Amino acid sequence: MAKIVPKRVLEEIRFRNDIVETVSRCLDLKRSGNTFKALCPFHKEKTPSFHVNPQRQIYHCFGCGAGGDVFAFVQQYEGVDFMTAVRMLAERAGVQLDLEDGEPGVSNKQALFDLLADVAQRYHRVLLETKSGARARRYLAQRDLSEAVIADFQIGYAPNRWDAVLNWGRKQKFPVERLEEAGLIVAGSKPGAQGRYYDRFRNRVMFPIRDEQGRVIGFSGRTLDDAADAAKYVNSPETPVFRKSRVLYGLDRARRAVTEAREAILCEGQIDVIRCHQAGFPAAVAPQGTALTEDQVRMVRRYADGVVLVFDPDRAGQDAAVRAAGVAIGAGLAVRVAALPPGQDPDTLIRERGARAFGEILEQAGSAVHFQIEVLSRRENVRSEVGLMRVARAVLGTISRTPNAVQRAALVQEAASLLNIPVSALQDDLRTAMRRSRGTAPARGGAADGTARRSARPLEEVELCEHLARVDDLPEIGVIVSQYLPLE
Repeated sequence: MAKIVPKRVLEEIRFRNDIVETVSRCLDLKRSGNTFKALCPFHKEKTPSFHVNPQRQIYHCFGCGAGGDVFAFVQQYEGVDFMTAVRMLAERAGVQLDLEDGEPGVSNKQALFDLLADVAQRYHRVLLETKSGARARRYLAQRDLSEAVIADFQIGYAPNRWDAVLNWGRKQKFPVERLEEAGLIVAGSKPGAQGRYYDRFRNRVMFPIRDEQGRVIGFSGRTLDDAADAAKYVNSPETPVFRKSRVLYGLDRARRAVTEAREAILCEGQIDVIRCHQAGFPAAVAPQGTALTEDQVRMVRRYADGVVLVFDPDRAGQDAAVRAAGVAIGAGLAVRVAALPPGQDPDTLIRERGARAFGEILEQAGSAVHFQIEVLSRRENVRSEVGLMRVARAVLGTISRTPNAVQRAALVQEAASLLNIPVSALQDDLRTAMRRSRGTAPARGGAADGTARRSARPLEEVELCEHLARVDDLPEIGVIVSQYLPLE
């Protein structure tokens, strides 16, 4: 049975933590009539729009919409979950945190959070304090990762043993089932190994994966084994607390920098993110072992208006950048793509040429359309009619994903200029592409053919007929409209 904080205890904690006093510890509050105001810590602004109401014990920002009570402020400002905020405020007010039985299920996740946090700390200590971690320490030194950044990202080492975490978990009284549910151990499947377990991570440099609130939810392990058959990286499997499509590595540390810059730096891997943070680019994040997803883009959208993609310059990296740009544009984000020199990634470029060179590349990053046309022009003969049509079709596919009319118009104009064709031609093809994407296929088993007839007609005609059908003073209109739309 899960443990919860009784409502009476929450009210006592809220009562003893005046919101004006709590916020004033973090912000420079100025009285404004019956309220207080300050520059909002959750978005960049020059004129204060963040207000605190002492009578209602709430805060609200009229710029970004952030708001809530004292618990919500601590959660958002400190980047912690609700229970952590409750504990922080209870300790500050001297309130004893008595828990009661609540709904099942909540405790299971909290138990996994606690377990993973303990394991992350253990891996970190093994790296720093044991002889077995010496090779991992040398590897990190060769990668020029400082002690400060190793501590900040809590990088660790999984010993080269089959039962290190398994035995540690037993000593700590963690059930084997919980270790398996957290993705730390694997059940044997070979004949004679059924019922036996072994560590998932062995002889690997360990990178804890955290959610937006900073809680450890999984791991990514980089092998130190030179064997050809050893996977370079092994990641935690999907668990009740880890969904790789909903995680951006480094976001817990990058949120404030992304909010201030209104733009996230999107890299491909953990080392790239860590290198960027160490070099003074704290807005860097990375998808976790997957192509950029809509869920991840929505996470960025909470803090930023745009992203700059910094992917590997090889063909696979270019294709990944184009796909990621399409997903980000589909969320209404402004997208820029940085062009890295051949054979380099953010990690190697910063190490070899320095942070200034990387910063210049970020500043010179062009639009997603510019990048896509540049890449495709090297693969297609745009001087030929067929090649030009292929490039234009691909670019329009990217542009058509944006829900923003202004962004769409700007990208069409840029594409027309780069391809040296009239804007009107691209606009015509874009309308056709968007009509096709909006068309609805008949339902399986045979739908009313009105749907099929509707999608076959030009969008402008359909919209005009829908408008005319609503005009009351044209009694003959039904005859005309019935040729285009099924009247209900």
